[in-house]
Amino acid sequence: MNIFVKLVLVVFIVSLAQSREIVRNVKSYKLNEKILYDCVDIYKQPSLSHPLLKNHKIQMEPSFSSLKPKKQVKNKIENRIRVECPNGTVPILKNTKEYVTNAQYWAERHFNPLTDESHGKHIAGVREQGQGPYHGVAAWMTVHDLNISRDQASYANIYAGSVLNSKTNFIQTGWMVNPSLFGDGQTWRYGFWKGADGAGCYNTICPGFIQVSKTDLLSGPIPHPRKGDRAVFPSIVQDEVSGHWWTAHVRNFKKDIAIGYWPKELFDVIGHSVNMVGVTGAVQASPSGISPPMGNGHLPSKNEDESARVRHLVIVNSKFKGKELDISNLDKLLDSNKCYGLRDGKKRFFLVESNLFTYGGPGGKSC
Repeated sequence: MNIFVKLVLVVFIVSLAQSREIVRNVKSYKLNEKILYDCVDIYKQPSLSHPLLKNHKIQMEPSFSSLKPKKQVKNKIENRIRVECPNGTVPILKNTKEYVTNAQYWAERHFNPLTDESHGKHIAGVREQGQGPYHGVAAWMTVHDLNISRDQASYANIYAGSVLNSKTNFIQTGWMVNPSLFGDGQTWRYGFWKGADGAGCYNTICPGFIQVSKTDLLSGPIPHPRKGDRAVFPSIVQDEVSGHWWTAHVRNFKKDIAIGYWPKELFDVIGHSVNMVGVTGAVQASPSGISPPMGNGHLPSKNEDESARVRHLVIVNSKFKGKELDISNLDKLLDSNKCYGLRDGKKRFFLVESNLFTYGGPGGKSC
């Protein structure tokens, strides 16, 4: 055997050993004592075990363009939840028994934005309906820390969904403070879906959501920027080609980051479109009837910078075109003005951006 052949053989053996080492040593990210993400082969992620996704082919990127508003948010700070999984792998939440149990408990109590079911729940927000069908929604919203108990939850989200007879399908994403679910008092990004036969869950607690990004998570604690607004700009958009519902980070002056999608096969009502979209703050009261704070914990005031704020509500219309909405065209939702508030944003001019609305409140007893 000549020297060249021996050299090639040695290189091959070393490369094979290294590749096997990478497979054996699965990279993990621990977000807190209870939340752990493993980097998993994208084609072996748990969601592909869902019965409705038996022959599912992963869509690696959406076919649509960004939903950026014409006048972009001036804050260039990105509040991303970022990890670094190797190529060919994606971050998948490692579900502990305790986390699954807590998630199932809260999923049963999760606010349904499409119905009037409101026992122990309160909302302050806006929605668009009656002018559909719609194929998506996005909005910029400030993020806040809140001091709430383990039997309460407070969140802000965008949502898209439909009700047909007794069937309800919807998707939500945004931020949430829920110490019982996440194991700490931090503000977390989250996703939630409800589909065929009432199935659905938070994040990837159950099979369904297909993770595509190797760096950005559907759920994780939202960092504090060194300066500027602490905010997120989530989107939920149906792909015109595949019909799947994608979520992404809308970014200023940069390409959006597609996190992943909920396949259309999961739903029996919104496989083609939705008839309602919106953005709202919401809370879940404790069993004792005490409601937690919403937004930044304060009622909205004339000084909008002191309030929880929402800007740039963009909807995807029946022609799959993005359109930014004005507050005058939206239904306003506020079910407890004793504990929470909702104010139209002030009109601003030139290079100063306008808030769509401000919202929030301290909560309390008998809301």
